[in-house]
Amino acid sequence: MSDDSLTQIEKFKDFFETNSSKELNAIVKEGKPFLEVNFSELSKFDVELAEQTLANPIEAIGNAEYAVEQLDLPIDFRIRVRFFKLPKSQNIRLRDIRSRNLGSLLSLTGLVRLSSDVRPQVISAKFECPSCGNLLTVLQVDHNQFREPSRCSCGRKGKFKLKSKDLVDAQRVVLEESPETLDGGEQPKRLSIFLKEDLVDPKMEKRTTPGSKITITGIVKEIPVLLKTGAASTRFDIAMEANHVDPVQETYEDIKISKKEEKEFRKIANDPNVLENLVKSIAPSILGHDLIKKALVLQMVGGSRLVLSDGIKRRGDIHLLLVGDPGAGKSQLLSFISKSAPKGRFVSGKGASGAGLTAAVVKDEFMKGWSLEAGAMVLANKGVCCIDELDKMSSEDRSALHEALEQQTITISKASIQATLMAETTVLAAANPIHGRFDPDSLIPDQINLPPTLINRFDLIFIIRDLPNKEQDTRIATHVLTSYKKKDTIPVPLDIPKLKKYISYAKSQSPKLTEAALNVIRDYYVGLRGSADSGDGGIKPVPISPRQLEALVRMAEASAKIRLHKEVTVEDAQLATGLLQSSLQQVGFDKETGQIDIDRISTGIPASRRGKMVVIKDIITKLTETGISAIPLESIMAEAAEKEIKEDKVEEILEQLKRSGELFEPKRGFIQKTG
Repeated sequence: MSDDSLTQIEKFKDFFETNSSKELNAIVKEGKPFLEVNFSELSKFDVELAEQTLANPIEAIGNAEYAVEQLDLPIDFRIRVRFFKLPKSQNIRLRDIRSRNLGSLLSLTGLVRLSSDVRPQVISAKFECPSCGNLLTVLQVDHNQFREPSRCSCGRKGKFKLKSKDLVDAQRVVLEESPETLDGGEQPKRLSIFLKEDLVDPKMEKRTTPGSKITITGIVKEIPVLLKTGAASTRFDIAMEANHVDPVQETYEDIKISKKEEKEFRKIANDPNVLENLVKSIAPSILGHDLIKKALVLQMVGGSRLVLSDGIKRRGDIHLLLVGDPGAGKSQLLSFISKSAPKGRFVSGKGASGAGLTAAVVKDEFMKGWSLEAGAMVLANKGVCCIDELDKMSSEDRSALHEALEQQTITISKASIQATLMAETTVLAAANPIHGRFDPDSLIPDQINLPPTLINRFDLIFIIRDLPNKEQDTRIATHVLTSYKKKDTIPVPLDIPKLKKYISYAKSQSPKLTEAALNVIRDYYVGLRGSADSGDGGIKPVPISPRQLEALVRMAEASAKIRLHKEVTVEDAQLATGLLQSSLQQVGFDKETGQIDIDRISTGIPASRRGKMVVIKDIITKLTETGISAIPLESIMAEAAEKEIKEDKVEEILEQLKRSGELFEPKRGFIQKTG
């Protein structure tokens, strides 16, 4: 050991004795196999030692760990030294890593895109020489190739006997640049990170699950790239050997609220107009849409997740779907929410696949096996995922959302991996009508390219229409043009950083439902279900389903959280019922019956059409019983006219029955039952 190394060891020893007494006591008491060192404290203690650690971290970290061993702690395991909070000069972007950074200690921040299984890795191996019996130790520094001794001191070459090997747990994760750090048009860069020993224990592994945002401190190393011939290339790949993993505060649970901020938030919550102030803070550049913005505020806060005694889970997340005319501001609303909500992500349906939204199984070339690569829904776990142009996705990709929206899990069964990933994600989606403009007389499933089963999983659906209105148009034009003229920020009660913190603080509340609030929700639900009258065919429409009942509870809880109340009051329940009523009135109102029919959303076949369908089926059955198999279309139309069913409705029903396979057309102008 050189004199420089001995000097460095003594300095580290003095530093640990002076600055790390609490950490050393924790190691002795708790049996932690690592010692965390704040690099800023090391710089204050000895600037030269800090600079040496940054310039030659492999040697410095080895000397630091040897210095810990010299402290004679009452333990029987080796202590690893973990550095964190490096100076700003060592905090760089993934894309800025160059060859000059090789071998240096750096800090990188990004999203965990992929993580492999934890597997044993050989760090050193002992070999016996058959000729002289000498034991040779070989360090395994290459991740891809197991090294054997080239020769023994006795002169023997090759064919040494493996006696033992030292194994440690190892894992590879792929770190990806965060979207907010990118400029327009840039593709996020990725880097392989290798974790070992205590960095992959069960507690630490939670920090590196796909979707987590972390700061990695480690040593950048080169990895040789092998040619197809097996020879080494002159080009190298880069990777990082991690020294420390620190989670970035991103979810609402991680965001720390100071006593001063808590006092300020209580003051905001006590304002009778707290909801209106939050509404004004949502996308202030977009004028109007106050009802939708009110729903967005409730969505960002959400209800309380509930696990029943039988294991059934009730989600607390409120899913919202915006449907409407182009240029009405849907994408802008989604973009704002993705920036202001804790752990928000924005994706577009045109550029998103099922695997990109949920999860994918990819080949891991480094650890040799299969790895999970998280999609947007997993990356936004306990956050908000904003999906623009949901209708532009393929049907196969959309089907992946069914489980994620309701069960809030994503089940993967591909290759050798069978896993269930958590996706406790709030979904805000937008879709455009197929024919450009929204038609209030047509069914939602007929206008947007989405299956009714998926549409029904959204708690609230709002229609945004762009209709000419002189007064409204004047207000919008003045608002937009003024923003161009002044070119400054529109004043709002809460800016984005404060709004994000307030939402996080509100989400942490756990209000309880009062009996009075439950009565309001119950009376609304029972009253609405009992208000429906039977129509054609004696079929009664279903105005509301138990799925909407649960949505009412979630919205009422969110309203109480916004006011930081411990109880859900009557006012909260009335706000929830009012929002749901507005949503149902927009998308579930059947003009033929004058009643709300949830089947207009959930099945795409309202009770009025289903009743007429029953009547048409009866007519066809009656005419078939006369002995005629192929029934003239004119006969069906004549019978339907007596039942006061219009020709266009008859044609719609017949087309639907033909698509379902119940009828077919043997020749033009004739209808026949199948079977």
